[in-house]
Amino acid sequence: MVSTLYPFTGHTIDRPGGRLHFLDEGSGDPVVMLHGNPTWSFYYRNLILALRDQYRCVVPDHIGCGLSDKPPESRYDYSLKSRIDDLEALLDHLGLRENLTLVLHDWGGMIGMGYAARHPERIKRIVASNTGAFPLPKSKRLPRSLWLGRNTRLGAWLILKQNAFCRAAAKWCVTRRKMPDDVRRMYLMPYDTPENRVAVLKFVQTIPLKPTDPGYDIVAGVEASLSKFRDVPTLLLWGMRDFVFDEHFLAEWQRHFPHAETHTWPDCGHYLLEDATDEVIIRVKEFLAKHPIRGTA
Repeated sequence: MVSTLYPFTGHTIDRPGGRLHFLDEGSGDPVVMLHGNPTWSFYYRNLILALRDQYRCVVPDHIGCGLSDKPPESRYDYSLKSRIDDLEALLDHLGLRENLTLVLHDWGGMIGMGYAARHPERIKRIVASNTGAFPLPKSKRLPRSLWLGRNTRLGAWLILKQNAFCRAAAKWCVTRRKMPDDVRRMYLMPYDTPENRVAVLKFVQTIPLKPTDPGYDIVAGVEASLSKFRDVPTLLLWGMRDFVFDEHFLAEWQRHFPHAETHTWPDCGHYLLEDATDEVIIRVKEFLAKHPIRGTA
């Protein structure tokens, strides 16, 4: 799909759950951009356009999201492990096994750092924005809206049948200005039927909060691996009006990555690349230029 807002040619690979769609734009050191819920590769469109003249931008749509297939649970388990497996399969398929830069947002942080925990030697730079790579901070309570979607039939009905999660995100995850109607339509486009919203619901239902929850062992393992990245240049970009990935998550990133360069936007929300597009792009470009990958500058 190509539009004026999304002027890219997509590619696919086959995975056990269906076709995984991804963008592969530009050439140079690979920059892997990983979206969360309920966004898709569209979230990174402006960053791709800004970087593809110098870097190879690889941007997947997780299974069930964006332009990837949206299988029922009987064909794909929508687990964190499967997400990490999908990313690993994609990068191996593309022959990308070194000099990787990860750009992480929302669930993309856990998926990307889950991959990084398997292959720490491959990761040379990290850019994290309003995301996590560890269990819910002790100082943070799960927001009631997420609790409702995660734990109740009503929440599941609202997400699947009423598209409440996607609609609310398009409205409340930008705080500087209202999201333009054409941009909003693009965010909602992949999730136009209940059958196409399974991934949106499963991302909420599979938030691991305690050791007995599926995927918690992976989350704990990722957190235990973070010390391996103390020498990896890291950039933290944070919209401070995010009601989920807020100052508690930022503080946890800074605790694990004391060397990180941090920039915050007090008036911006969860969709930081929508609220502060040009400012974020400038910071990312400066960071990448400041930390060239040895032997490739």
